Amino acid sequence: MIILTLNCGSSSAKYQVYDWEARDVLAVGVVEKVTFDGSFIKHSAKGKVERVVQQNCPTHTDAINLIINTLTDPEFGVISDMHGIKAVGHRVLHGGDKFTHSVIVDAAAMKVFDDVRDLGPLHNPANIMGIEAAQKVLPDVPHCAIMDTAWHQTMPPEAFLYAVPYAWYEQYAVRKYGFHGTSFLYTAKRAAVLLKKDPFETNVIIAHLGNGASINAVKNGCSFDTSMGITPLEGLVMGTRSGDADLAMPFYVMRKTGMSAEEIEQTLNKKSGLLGITGQYADRRDIQEAVLQGNARAALAQDMEAHRIKKYIGAYQAILGRVDALVFTAGVGELAPFMRKKILDGLEGIGFIYDPAKNECSHTRNAETRISADHAPIPIFIIPTDEELVMTEDAYALLQGTYTVHTHFNYSFQSPDYVNTGRAARLKEELQKNPALQSILA
Repeated sequence: MIILTLNCGSSSAKYQVYDWEARDVLAVGVVEKVTFDGSFIKHSAKGKVERVVQQNCPTHTDAINLIINTLTDPEFGVISDMHGIKAVGHRVLHGGDKFTHSVIVDAAAMKVFDDVRDLGPLHNPANIMGIEAAQKVLPDVPHCAIMDTAWHQTMPPEAFLYAVPYAWYEQYAVRKYGFHGTSFLYTAKRAAVLLKKDPFETNVIIAHLGNGASINAVKNGCSFDTSMGITPLEGLVMGTRSGDADLAMPFYVMRKTGMSAEEIEQTLNKKSGLLGITGQYADRRDIQEAVLQGNARAALAQDMEAHRIKKYIGAYQAILGRVDALVFTAGVGELAPFMRKKILDGLEGIGFIYDPAKNECSHTRNAETRISADHAPIPIFIIPTDEELVMTEDAYALLQGTYTVHTHFNYSFQSPDYVNTGRAARLKEELQKNPALQSILA
């Protein structure tokens, strides 16, 4: 059985093709610059040379068609025709408070996604377009929605409510929802495996650090609090998003500049964060290069990002009481030792003690590593996330009628014997180039 997963952003469409019987990833890729000139597909198939093809995709339907044509290409593809695909899993940013787990997409689900479109203005419209486009191309297979917000439905009211008129919650569902749920689910379960603990007796703090970034306090294996809010704007300093700010600030700027509410929202989401501080960089690699060249505002942006993350780590340690591990994941968390260093420096007093050499050595997406010092009271893990696997397993279980909420559902990666064969093969090659990596494998 072949399962296709799709993650459609505002200008991209990521995909993965998974062979369920072989438990193996057949292909991964992404169509970039969807709706813009110069769009292209970057496609990697097992045992084949990576392919990059330029092709304009003015709509997400064009992008999905390009993906399908690439997957069935006689030379670069991995399937003979689309009849082999038995289910499609879609990432959906925002499901409001209506979903506590993944669902098969029907008219009612699509209505909910559309109803909460304003809560995820950068993502939900693209997610909806991606589902609609895929349904046109693959009308006869189940399409499943895996919601970023579902994982956080276990948060208690004291964590998810805002101190605003309670009627806003009752009438308009104004509350914290949280995001990056599939990533947190995967890394929380894997952290429990590394700790050799029952997942529902495990407390961890997980920092998902990418262009979008959030942090999650996991108590007894369930989301207890998280940094993102009613939309993905709240919380950490991100690539282009401001994160936490005084709620009165936008009104002040509107009075001073005459900017509209829409312009303020656009600015806080797309022109703020690291980009807003540096004036030109949102990518941490560009910022680090600028720091090394003496760019003061790039250094300030790094300091602000690290400062905000430190605050959340300390706050979440306080509300959890006992922390079994700190976890870094996602692109920056997995691949940026310089940012982990800035975050961890100064946290020794509350038990987060890292080994500088181990931290520098850990720069991989193919292995789980431990960078805490040997004498540290709290382990610090780097766990490469695998949102696509969560989406795939949810889609398969929905197809079989065996799926339920994660507290009553077992994923393959919860087993101590779980091995990602693709990552294991790449790790073997990586260890030949970097033998020191072996010593920090978790």
